[in-house]
Amino acid sequence: MPSPDSQNSQIEYPNPRLARLGMGEKAGFALGDFGFNLYWTCIASFLAVFYTDVFGLPAAIAGTLLLVTKLIDAVTDPLMGAIADRTRTRWGKFRPYLLFAGLPMAAASVLTFTTPDLNETGKIIYAFITYSAMMLGYTVLSTPYASLSGVMTAHAQERNTLISWRFIAAFIGMTCVNKYTLPLVEWLGRGDEQLGWQLTMTVYGALACVIFTVTFFATRERIEPPVLQKTKPLDDIKDLLRNRPWLILVGLQMVIMLTITLRGGSSYYYLMYYVERPELISNYLAVQALALAAGAAITPLLTRYVDKARLIVILMAVVGTLSLAFYFVPKDAVWLMFTLNILISLALGPKSPLAWSMFADCADYTEWRSGRRATAMTFSAATFSMKLGGAMGSALMLWVLAAIGYVAREAQSGASQAGIALLQTVIPGVFALLAAAVASFYPLDNARLARIQQELGRRTATAQPDTEEFPQASGKNPPPENPSMGTATS
Repeated sequence: MPSPDSQNSQIEYPNPRLARLGMGEKAGFALGDFGFNLYWTCIASFLAVFYTDVFGLPAAIAGTLLLVTKLIDAVTDPLMGAIADRTRTRWGKFRPYLLFAGLPMAAASVLTFTTPDLNETGKIIYAFITYSAMMLGYTVLSTPYASLSGVMTAHAQERNTLISWRFIAAFIGMTCVNKYTLPLVEWLGRGDEQLGWQLTMTVYGALACVIFTVTFFATRERIEPPVLQKTKPLDDIKDLLRNRPWLILVGLQMVIMLTITLRGGSSYYYLMYYVERPELISNYLAVQALALAAGAAITPLLTRYVDKARLIVILMAVVGTLSLAFYFVPKDAVWLMFTLNILISLALGPKSPLAWSMFADCADYTEWRSGRRATAMTFSAATFSMKLGGAMGSALMLWVLAAIGYVAREAQSGASQAGIALLQTVIPGVFALLAAAVASFYPLDNARLARIQQELGRRTATAQPDTEEFPQASGKNPPPENPSMGTATS
């Protein structure tokens, strides 16, 4: 395979991969993540509280349950990636799932937030089955949706903008869920919290089904795998394990989701039991989500001047530093709590569009290196690391609560209050600094990505690839890695 630095790679070829997207298509794609956050924000912000304070599970058991279910995702996420990569329909690989999987997902979410009349053992079994079903439905929908951004365009700035739009919509959805969920539960339940949660998820599920249908009709898939590609799922996995940027991103995504979930999930406990101002919860979470949306909105501007990986290093260092400072805020300094919450969330906002854009770059890197493309398999790891990081964050929070003697619906002891404060401040701050360290090892800068896209565009323009030029397509050994990119295992 020719080097992207070779003379041939400097020849200009028309590149259909580098499509410019219209406003309607960007908006339609972005709207999909508003729909996903009708579920994800309920999981991240409220599921732990629902299990401990409404459903009636002990904190330690609830934390273990949330983490154990991720073992199922370890199988279903890559399996869904393999299935989606091999899907062939007149509508494309990924879009059909948005049309047909929304209703089962909605049903599973309603069952998850339903409280049955069972003893503790029965409730544990019920919670495990329903939450696992909800996460399976989320996998079937979210893996193809996330992969869609990798095949709509390969234009670097268009991809950054598209994914930024996605997360602006996601954080707007997060804002709405954080702001209105608790009032909606109260209004629909008429004093019955269990009924209120069930009806609230029914409303969210119906709205999400409509949104996913709109996304299906608004988007288009443009990038196809190489013409001669014939691979098995095991080949896809082997390619990913040789993809150093992808391996780094998986770890990075997991650590950042730990940070975000700890902050979001502990906010309820922090304001309810530490600050003892429960009336602030909805506004605190809503402001947090709006700041995340603002951070996502400025991401395309930031990436014009700073490489994505370097930008994540800077932002996560800011998050870590401010989170550590948050610990010293007095209980009565509400204005300072809100100010730091806004600043931390602004710095966290670009994380999501940056990370998902970088996963799309990793799919391109695999195709450049091996002559094979497995977009959905690449993004399935992103989905799994996101869910695993979120589950680890929730589990860690609940285990800490159990260890410090948390008792639902009661005033907390001094030790319990101190532990809750750490969950909102120091602990996520430490994970944020760890994320900054991990991101510093990511090797794909803008110059290298430009060379990769130029080479992939040249291949596309040559119509049918020659099997001598693309030895992976014919099952031969791969060519040596270009020295400018480093080795796959370096």
